[in-house]
Formats: sequence, structure tokens, C-alpha cells
Amino acid sequence: MPKIVFITGASSGIGKAIGEFLLSKGYIVYGSSRSPKKYPDTRFKLLELDVKDNISIEKAIAKIVLLEGKIDVLINNAGVGITGPIEETSEDEIKNVFEINYYGPIRVIKTVLPQMREHKSGLIINITSIAAYMGLPYRGFYSASKSALDITTEALRMETKSFGIQFTNVAPGDFATNIAAGRYHAPLLDNSPYKIAYGNTLNLMNSHVDAGKNPLLMGKAILKIIETENPKVRYTVGNFMQKFSITLKNLLPGTWYENLLMKHYKLKK
Repeated sequence: MPKIVFITGASSGIGKAIGEFLLSKGYIVYGSSRSPKKYPDTRFKLLELDVKDNISIEKAIAKIVLLEGKIDVLINNAGVGITGPIEETSEDEIKNVFEINYYGPIRVIKTVLPQMREHKSGLIINITSIAAYMGLPYRGFYSASKSALDITTEALRMETKSFGIQFTNVAPGDFATNIAAGRYHAPLLDNSPYKIAYGNTLNLMNSHVDAGKNPLLMGKAILKIIETENPKVRYTVGNFMQKFSITLKNLLPGTWYENLLMKHYKLKK
């Protein structure tokens, strides 16, 4: 019997690429979007879901369980980017990024867990980010929201293992998607002391996305994890230097690593 996969935030980018790849490999795939009618050409079924709304989450999951009997694999992919100086980012935008990137996946997990526990099986894959492993300048709140999800997954693995449920994190680097267009950018203020440095960092981040890898690689990585008997705590998917940056952080003294990041983002004079 083919496994039932549910992917949040699957109307475009990484989520869509994962869904289409798994579909081509014989999986039954459902995705979600806040506005599924905007994407009539999606090859798999898109359900309406807003990760900030518990009722929409419950309805979407109940519909899949009604149609298929269960959900075997949940992929928490829905997320949002945010950039800006920490000092100049509004409290509303800070709360919003955590609502979507952290509380959103937790809401979906809480809704899926009872039916997975009933079937004594299930795999939940949380899409985090390589940015979760380091506090990146002008992306501090994005890094923090993804890091919070990464650490929570560690705890969830231990709390649910006896129920036959598995958890893992997948941290992508930069991929060629439309994520840059969907990010919230704190405005570049003319009188801001961060104006030049923040502007230069924005340009650098956008160029990284434009030169990013094909999101199909994420689909292939996810397939391997689904077919692995005992998934690891976390996986990274990206170019060599992005993945190696995590190793460097673990090896180097903190100030050395900080200097490398500042040089990379052209913040070091």
C-alpha cells in the first residue's frame, strides 16, 4: 500500500517540488495552501490550510483521514522569511514569523499525533534551515524561529518514540525558489544606522537564492528519509560550504566563527 504524505506549504517552491517528486515515486500526496484555488495546475491535491488557524488545520487533516484512513508522513514545510535589523523590526512582524515558522508546525503536529498514535506509526519531518544553526545578521528572527523548531523536534523524538512515531529535521540551504519575494523585509530607513550594511546584506541574500540549487534535490533527500528505517535527528541539504559552515561553528572558537560570518556578509571593516 502506498504511503499517505501530507505537506504544508506545498503550492510552490520546495514544498511543491517535494510533493511532485514523491507523487512520481508512487506516494499518495496531499498538500496545503492558504489559497489552493490560485494553483489549479498542481499535480497533487491541495487543501486549504492556514497554519495560524487551528480550525483550518483540523478540517484539512480530518479530510485526509476520512479519504485515506490515516496520514503516514507529515512534512511541515510552510514557513516565511524575515529580514531586518533586530532593533528596527516591529513586534508584530516578530510575532508573525514565530506564529508561522514555529507555532504553526506545532499546531499541525498536535493535530496529527493522535491518529498516528492510534496506528502506532508515523513520520514527521520538520523543514528547518541551515540558518537555524547560527544567528545570521539581519536574519536573526528567522534563525531563531527555525532553531526553536529544530530543538523542539529533538524533544518530540524522545516523547513519541514509544508510540512508534518518528521525527526528524531537514535543514535546507539556499534553493532557487520564490522565497525571496515572499519574505518580510524591514524597510531600509534613510536615517537608519544600519542602512548601508542591511542593504548590502539584502542584496547578498537575494543573490544566494537566485544562484541556489534545484529544489528537486530536497525531494530526493526527503524520499531517502522516508525509506530509512531509523531516521537521524537532523539532515542538511545544500551546497558543500553551507553544510560545512555548521561543522566550522562546532570546531572554531566563537569569535573566530563570528569574524568569518561578518567577513562573508561584508560587515567587517
